[in-house]
Amino acid sequence: MTVPARVIFAALMTLALVACAGDAADRGLGPSCASGLSAATKELKAAKAAGFGDSVEWGKAASLISAAKIQEQFGEYQNCVQKTRNARRFIAKIPRK
Repeated sequence: MTVPARVIFAALMTLALVACAGDAADRGLGPSCASGLSAATKELKAAKAAGFGDSVEWGKAASLISAAKIQEQFGEYQNCVQKTRNARRFIAKIPRK
């Protein structure tokens, strides 16, 4: 194989690998994941400040937010969005006095 042919082959292989990288369902969900995490974290802190940090729902929401942060770090934005939505549902279920 000649040098120009090798360069073209390497470029095509790189392009193919880049095109296949990542899950198609995760494309474009990064900002949604980040904003969901931010909102859920604020709501969770507000619930704790109001004295509801001992409730079961608070604990479930905190666990989901932690898991969502890990999903975000690995680029699994679809799973991050699902976890933040579920966490916010648990926060909404926290009994208010």
